[in-house]
Amino acid sequence: MATKLERDVRFLKAYAAASTVAFGLVLLTAFQSSRSRFTEIDVERLNLIEKSGKLDMVIANSERMPDPIVSGKTMKRSGASSPGFIFYNGNGDEDGGMVFGSSKTGDQQHASAALLFDQFNQDQTVGIMYDETNGRRSAGLTVWDRPDRPVAEIVGPVQALKEGPERTALVAKLREAGDLGATRLFVGKRTDRKAQLMLADAKGRPRLVISVDAAGDPRIAFLDEAGNTTYTLPPSK
Repeated sequence: MATKLERDVRFLKAYAAASTVAFGLVLLTAFQSSRSRFTEIDVERLNLIEKSGKLDMVIANSERMPDPIVSGKTMKRSGASSPGFIFYNGNGDEDGGMVFGSSKTGDQQHASAALLFDQFNQDQTVGIMYDETNGRRSAGLTVWDRPDRPVAEIVGPVQALKEGPERTALVAKLREAGDLGATRLFVGKRTDRKAQLMLADAKGRPRLVISVDAAGDPRIAFLDEAGNTTYTLPPSK
C-alpha cells in the first residue's frame, strides 16, 4: 500500500513539473511572437506606442477620445467629441487626426468628417473636410496660415477665462493680432453647390475667387480688403 502511494506521489510531482514547463513554454512563445491574428476584435480605444512607451496614435470612440496634448500639457478639447483617430509627433504632442460623426434630432440632421494635419506646436494647417446640415453640403480642401507662437501660449489664457465680455475681448484682440490664424485657401464645393477656388490674404480676407455655379456659369472676382468686388470676368453687367 505504501509503495503504491509513493508511486502516485512521484507521478503527481512529475505531472505537475511537466505541466509547469509546458505552460511556461506556451507563455514564452506567446510573448516572443511578433504577430497575432484576430478574425474580429471589439475595442473602445486603441493606443499605438513606440517601444519606449511614447504615444504615436490613438483610435477611439467619442467617449474615450483623449483631450489634446500641446507643448506637453493636456488641454480641454473644444466642441463635441467625435470618434476617430489622433496623431502625435515626436514630442508627444497632438499633430493631426481624423474625426467623423452624424446626428439626427427630429427633422434636423447633421453629418461631418475631417482629416486634419497640424502645424508644429500649433493648430491645423491643412485639412480635407465635409459638412452637411439638412441637405446643404460643403466639401473641400482648406489651408490655414498659423502664427509662430505655440498654440498653448494663445489658447491657455482664453480657456482660463469664463464665457463673458472679458473672454470675448481677448479673443477679438488675438484675432486682430493674427494669433488665431487665417484661412488662406479653399478648394471645393460650397453649400449653394458652387465649385470654388478662394484665395485670401494673411488676415483671411478673400481677395480672389474663381467659381462655377450650379447652373454652370463661370466667374472670376477680385476683391479689396473690405470685401468689395473691384473687377470680375466676365465683366459685371
